[in-house]
Amino acid sequence: MAARVLSDFAEEVVIVEPDHLDDEATGPGAPHRHQLHALLAMGHTQLERWFPGITGELTAGGALVGSGRAVQFYVDGRPRPPLDDVEMLGATRPFIESAVRRRTRELPGVRFLAGRGKGLLVRGNRVCGVRYAPPGHEHEHEHEHETTLAADLVVDAMGRSSRLGSWLDREGWPAPPVERMRIDLGYATAAFHRGGELPGTVIAHSAPGPESGYQPARCEPGALAAVENNRWTVVLAGYAGHRPTRDPREFIARMRRCVAPLREVAEHCALQGDVSTFHFRESRRRLFRATSRFPGGLVAVGDSMASVNPVYGQGLTLAALQARALAMYLRSGAAPHAPAWDYFRRADVFVDAGWKLSTTADLAQPHVAGPYPRGYPLIRWVGDKITQASVRDPEINRVYMDVVHMRQPPRTLTHAHVLLRTARVLLDR
Repeated sequence: MAARVLSDFAEEVVIVEPDHLDDEATGPGAPHRHQLHALLAMGHTQLERWFPGITGELTAGGALVGSGRAVQFYVDGRPRPPLDDVEMLGATRPFIESAVRRRTRELPGVRFLAGRGKGLLVRGNRVCGVRYAPPGHEHEHEHEHETTLAADLVVDAMGRSSRLGSWLDREGWPAPPVERMRIDLGYATAAFHRGGELPGTVIAHSAPGPESGYQPARCEPGALAAVENNRWTVVLAGYAGHRPTRDPREFIARMRRCVAPLREVAEHCALQGDVSTFHFRESRRRLFRATSRFPGGLVAVGDSMASVNPVYGQGLTLAALQARALAMYLRSGAAPHAPAWDYFRRADVFVDAGWKLSTTADLAQPHVAGPYPRGYPLIRWVGDKITQASVRDPEINRVYMDVVHMRQPPRTLTHAHVLLRTARVLLDR
């Protein structure tokens, strides 16, 4: 996505890619790539904005698009009111990535370069390029086979395991501090044959809520999506000692303790392939604006900037919104050789929203030890009441889901009319 943005401003965009991805966008660089990834409504909007017509391409290839009753969200086993203006895409991450990669390759002035980044080239107060190792030498520590690539602007899109901090430190620049929240999440994904069951369903999502103390007492947390190649992709999640395993019998048994759509798939659909698991130990974000100094010619996007609890489906959407922030920054006439403070300020608007939403929810888990924001008990109490009211009232649910889908900031939930309507709904029951 960042390359697409840069193609509007640069004569040449070079993507240094270590993964050797095949046509299906599979590779070793993101071990969670085959887990179910949600593209929230705002992420879908941004994807279509930067690659017009890509939704049609994806649906022509077997993906599905759903809204209204085709997109079902449950809290403590109870369905939320449907929303006709929330549109979600049913497709696997590799399928989406392959389409984005294909469209990116077609952009004039964009080229892919096989290799693994090894460090920065710094001249004076700015980054002026990167060092990289070609295929076959990616894991060597010597500099013998390294090649340099000059650049006016370097974008760190190395993901959650970004080495940018150590690269900056090596060149005498302070590494950005990292904020962390240990959550000890595990999730597992499996594919099932999709036939005529659940007609009209594209997405179903189940989460524990206030009535169960955010624990899997009433039903298992999980989700399913109708995806390409006539498959259901199902993900189950759990924290600490309740993390799912690779055992297919356990996986199906847990599906049977989930909401109706997942039970239906467990009863009537054949499992295809193995169950794959992933352990997500902590959410983390790099606080670039907290550094005392930062070189020009350098920005970060995606998980390199923030990686939050994946059960909320924010990752792909956050990356798309950061690309939007990069476009706004470059469109403002900013000099690429200057420190990109204004880019990080713009990107932090979205990162702050995603971080606040996910970490506040994670603190409801008894094993999560903080850090707690100021006034957390009141924040938690109010949030619980709004969540309860949103299951019953379509208007509150619309506001709530606009925040979930990152179409509105979390502070929207504190507006007076939302709080007053919440009180009325709960008092009327």
